[in-house]
Amino acid sequence: MKYLPINNKLFIKNRKNFTAKMKPNSLAVFNSNDIYPISADSTMPFEQHRDIFYLSGVDQEESILILFPDCPKEKHREILFLKETNAHIAVWEGEKLTKEAAFKTSGIKTVYWLQDFEKVMFELMTQCDTVYINTNEHYRANVETETREDRFTKWIKDKYPAHSVAKSNPILQRLRSVKEDIEIELMQQACNITEKGFRRILNFVKPDVWEYEIEAEFMHEFLRNRSKGFAYTPIIASGNNANVLHYIENNQQCKAGDLILFDVAAEYANYSSDLSRTIPVSGKFTSRQKDVYNAVNRVKNEATKMLTPGTIWADYHVEVGKIMTSELIGLGLLDKAEIQNENPDWPAYKKYFMHGTSHHIGLDTHDYGILTEPMQANMVFTVEPGIYIPEEGFGIRLEDDVVIKDKGEPLNLMQNIPIEADEIEELMNS
Repeated sequence: MKYLPINNKLFIKNRKNFTAKMKPNSLAVFNSNDIYPISADSTMPFEQHRDIFYLSGVDQEESILILFPDCPKEKHREILFLKETNAHIAVWEGEKLTKEAAFKTSGIKTVYWLQDFEKVMFELMTQCDTVYINTNEHYRANVETETREDRFTKWIKDKYPAHSVAKSNPILQRLRSVKEDIEIELMQQACNITEKGFRRILNFVKPDVWEYEIEAEFMHEFLRNRSKGFAYTPIIASGNNANVLHYIENNQQCKAGDLILFDVAAEYANYSSDLSRTIPVSGKFTSRQKDVYNAVNRVKNEATKMLTPGTIWADYHVEVGKIMTSELIGLGLLDKAEIQNENPDWPAYKKYFMHGTSHHIGLDTHDYGILTEPMQANMVFTVEPGIYIPEEGFGIRLEDDVVIKDKGEPLNLMQNIPIEADEIEELMNS
């Protein structure tokens, strides 16, 4: 891993919080992700399943975590199973976790090699009544590939059909959505790396530069600061490309007078940041561009203030819509007649601002969180309003990551990343 070691008290506390929510005499199993094939002997870079990482800190393939808080054998209340390492593997693939290193990483004392899994599992299953399986129930999930967790679920239900089955995901949705202080520090590091990338490109962008050249500058800065790269597929959208919400081709030349919308950010230690900024290719906004830009920034600032404990996500978006509607009237993009005749299910402002304002962020860019439950302190949300005007050839989105606090305004983890239009112009022309 490129990132520095994480204090294992985070993972110890996460396991304690999870097991406190389990049914009596139950165990839970969590699997690493597969390494996914491309073709021939090529594979995708390994990405650890966020749930096993959250509970153990183990960032390695073919790993299994078992939690059994009521187990008669104390040493079997927490168990890690790892792929056995040896000198040959170290030469060809690099050093894998030893049992000692796994303990140092996770705080779990009992570590077995993977070859012992079925034997140990049989003993554990004779002692428990319920098995927690880990299914993906995120509201945006759309998974066609059979995962390692899926295969395990089929195996355990087939081999032990008399056991009750419970779901880990509802517990994890609530736990992972509220961040520990160490997690917020890791997310702040991801945001700090993103800041370095953004400041780098402010001095790089000029007319006729290519979108992919800008993408390369971000990647350079991220890698040199211990990130493994982008937290999500980057958007570098110049001109009318900004009006395609998920434009990822990044293959066009940036023209003088146009704007570039960036939705690009670094990960650090598997934690995401999520940034959007919009800058002028020529280093100066036109009067119209600046008016729209400042309107988006005002919406973002007002929306940020509304992220407080007790807020309901759906109600929050209704209120943000009202603020955006007012700004769009001021810009001459909407009139009162359009608003009076709007469809309540698709308000008039949606013509120019068609996506949501905020989502949870953490180990996943669109992180766990139950949207029907009130917001809580130490949840982290993006704030990302935008105005998209295809007929004028540009779109603007501004986005920061903020931590909800018990009292006072949220903590903006991106407060040091330039955002005011005048500051952007000054930095680009310095």
